Amino acid sequence: MEDDMRTCVNVYDYTIDQRTGKNTKLCFLENKVELFSEQFPDAQIDNFDTDSRNDRAMMDISNPIFAFNSNKNSNQIGGMYMGKLNEFLNRQIIQKDVGEETFLTWKETISYALGRGAQGMSTSMTSSKYINYFLTNVLFRKIPGEQALSIASNIRFFCGIFDAINDPIMGILVDRTRTKEGQMRPYIKWAPWFVSLVMILFFIGSANAPLVFNVIYTTILFVGLDVTYTAFDIPMGALAFSITPSGIERTKLFGVSSIVRSVVGALPQVFVAAAAWLPYFNDHTPQAYLTSATVSAIGIIFLTRLTFRNTRERAEHREDVPSVKECFALLFQNRPLLMLFLGNIFFVLCKIAEQVSFYFVADLMFNRKYNVVIDVIKFPGFLLAGILVPMLIEKAGRRADSRRFYQLCCVSAIVIHALFAVVTYRGLMLKEPGTCVSLLTGIFVVLFTGLTTIPLEFKNLIQKEMEAETVDYIEWKTGRRVEGIMLSIMSFTGKIENTFSSSIGLAILGWTGYINHAEGSIAQNDPTNWALFLMTTIVPAVGYLLMLVSIHFYNITGEGHHKMMRDIMAARAARKEEKQAAAPAQTLPEH
Repeated sequence: MEDDMRTCVNVYDYTIDQRTGKNTKLCFLENKVELFSEQFPDAQIDNFDTDSRNDRAMMDISNPIFAFNSNKNSNQIGGMYMGKLNEFLNRQIIQKDVGEETFLTWKETISYALGRGAQGMSTSMTSSKYINYFLTNVLFRKIPGEQALSIASNIRFFCGIFDAINDPIMGILVDRTRTKEGQMRPYIKWAPWFVSLVMILFFIGSANAPLVFNVIYTTILFVGLDVTYTAFDIPMGALAFSITPSGIERTKLFGVSSIVRSVVGALPQVFVAAAAWLPYFNDHTPQAYLTSATVSAIGIIFLTRLTFRNTRERAEHREDVPSVKECFALLFQNRPLLMLFLGNIFFVLCKIAEQVSFYFVADLMFNRKYNVVIDVIKFPGFLLAGILVPMLIEKAGRRADSRRFYQLCCVSAIVIHALFAVVTYRGLMLKEPGTCVSLLTGIFVVLFTGLTTIPLEFKNLIQKEMEAETVDYIEWKTGRRVEGIMLSIMSFTGKIENTFSSSIGLAILGWTGYINHAEGSIAQNDPTNWALFLMTTIVPAVGYLLMLVSIHFYNITGEGHHKMMRDIMAARAARKEEKQAAAPAQTLPEH
């Protein structure tokens, strides 16, 4: 077919009118496709070679394409492929009619998702299991384990309470902000710089410093982390509620963000976990943390610049913003919002497993090298949730029901955690103390860790849309849209989850007589091993069971939400007409 193509070009290079001597048809641009089709009506191009972007029309009907760089056209070829990329980025993420107006392009969606990835890099360093291990086995490693755990637990608890209270304050600031760059985007522009600075300062701390200095230094830096991250987190979350009014589009946005956040956010964790395998860092854990924090800080600043530049705020906001007191009052008057709030509180029991995961691997499995494998095995859950949840919601359309989806996730999680306990009990709890788990038991632990992540991430993703529904509900009830305050209320429960789950996990380990260690492994006592086993398998199942009870009373259905949105759009249109009618008529100048 390649020789035929050359024949086509040679034969139809140009056509000349014999009477006038003028070119009547050039084999150029789209004409090439027309002339090729005339000469070979049913042919397909197997290979197409070119060195010019003027062959774009031929490229569109060819596969594969071989572009040769020439001195004069190499830049044109690069520009051609950039054109293809730009075409994709400017394409809308929802291509079919879903019964409601959609807005988001892939460029805006990916840019927002990268900002979520930056958040993941921050939280993986400062809010996950790794920060607990850093405190007890690095920063406070020179004091007895029970004392180190007590200090770490108290710091996490009191700073976490402050962080949770700090959220509604930030929500008020966001909702009262009015700038030419919007309500949320100015914070996304500047807050990451402070997050990055404080994060690096935090991991500079050394175990060789006096204990009192380390406690004061750590507490101050924890407060700094809380304040700066909240100034970044609340606007990022609120932006998702303002970026589009379409629930189906928001779910796809959350799906893409979940995948990107899981990949980008996991990078610091994977590096710290992989330190056990690396020649230098396996004996220098503090340096592994500091290196990871520094690289993360650079990534956070770069990625959030893309979010700031390429996203828009589309929701309409009125000047009369309700107070925090009014919003919390509405929390207790609005049954769906209250049930979601309670579900988040019960989720504390599920989060404990994540907070003690590093200890579970190092002390119960007795092999820190499993940490990196367990972190990696969680990725399929993020990936499947990010792909399948938006696909299922888009396919269901108006029949989509967030509550039923949430309930199914909880039931699946209960079953998997129960099987986790039954299958791994013998290999974990009946092995010789101070010995590594068998390969078979290690495989089962890794497998069940990956399986528990699937319903968890499916639940987390659909909950994002349910939180957005509560923002819509408040606008439907009051006519006022308050993404910042409402997001801060839900973020408040998220901070409570992290604070209490971390504090409870550390406190339980302290009560059982946990022995701390910085490098290598130390055999733990039976109460500590039992605590780690139960907090990883059975306790999360109890949390999911309680969440099922609360979410049963969440009564915003799929059709109910669609009706709510129709009423909201009608009310917005009516307010717009009122403004136009009240505006003074503009008269044309006389001539």
